[in-house]
Parts: sequence; structure tokens; C-alpha cells
Amino acid sequence: MKSVSDTPNPEYFIHESSYVDEGVEIGPGCKVWHFCHLMAPSKLGTGCNLGQNVVVSPQVVLGNNVKVQNNVSIYTGVVCEDDVFLGPSMVFTNVYNPRSAINRKSEFLKTLVKKGATIGANATIVCGIEIGQYAFIGAGAVVNRNVPDFALVVGNPAKQIGWMSKYGKRLFFSEDKTAICPESDEVYVIEAGVVSIRK
Repeated sequence: MKSVSDTPNPEYFIHESSYVDEGVEIGPGCKVWHFCHLMAPSKLGTGCNLGQNVVVSPQVVLGNNVKVQNNVSIYTGVVCEDDVFLGPSMVFTNVYNPRSAINRKSEFLKTLVKKGATIGANATIVCGIEIGQYAFIGAGAVVNRNVPDFALVVGNPAKQIGWMSKYGKRLFFSEDKTAICPESDEVYVIEAGVVSIRK
């Protein structure tokens, strides 16, 4: 089977050391760097950047402007929406109770990483959960449950310790249940534990 990387395409860049199966969809402006393997069928939106030694398994979907740092394997069942950041050597899983001698390919669980979320270096994401929009997963965290929009979680097992803005700045809510992002000046509101941006 011929690698897509053997046939240069002016709309995107594939390093010559990487292998891309026929049938992988790659959007304009994507960059796939050294020693990667993209398996079919998988899909990359526009402007994605995959660092060194990244594996994209079948049926994986990456939205637009997804940044994947070095040494990340994105397994079947993972969907990343637009503007997701996957830090160096972070880990996804897709089977909750793996055994080498038991085939559980029919039991792959879906993991959804919503728009704008950040997953820090060496974090582990246990399969079958959702990570909310603009959530921030600290380096080395082990996440085994759903994470709310804008939440900041750290530790093993991961626990929420605060809130983050779209710009990745810590939010501190006042008595009137509002917080201001120090970078964008956007106003955030918290009601019943749910954070949103004031329109």
C-alpha cells in the first residue's frame, strides 16, 4: 500500500518519515511531522499540527486547529473538537478493562474532548468520558470522570480545583458570581456550578 506521504500535496505537509494510510482525510494547512502513522479511516480538519511520533488510529476524528504534541497515541473512539491541545506524552485509553488474552475491540468506549480543551503533558484520560469546552487538564493528571466546561482539574485521581477562561487564565468568582478573564476582559458567570460567558 502506498503512503499518502509519498505523494506531496500542496494543501498540507507530511514529513517523509511519516506514514499515512490511503483513505485518511487531511484538511488544508495540516502539518504532520516525523515518525507519525495515520490510519484509515480517520479524519483531520483544517490547520492541525501533529508533532513527532504521533499515532492516529482508525475512526479518530480531529477537528480544526487541533495541536498534538510529541509521543501521543490517539486511539479508536477518541473525538477531538476544534482547537483542542494535546500535550506531550499524554495518554488516551479505549478499553476500560483490557486483558491481553481477551479481544475487546467490540468494547471500545468513546472519549469526547470538546472545543478548546487543553490536556497537559503526561496526563492520562480514561476512556468513556467527556472533557468539557475549554476545560484544562493539568500535567500528569489521571482523569476518570467527566470534566465540566472551563474546569481546571489536577492530580490522581483528578479533582477540580478551579476554573479557567478561554484564554487559559485562572478565573476567580466574586460574591456576585462573576469573574473577569485578565487577558480578554470577558465576563464569566457561574450558576449552579455551571460556568458560561456573559453575552
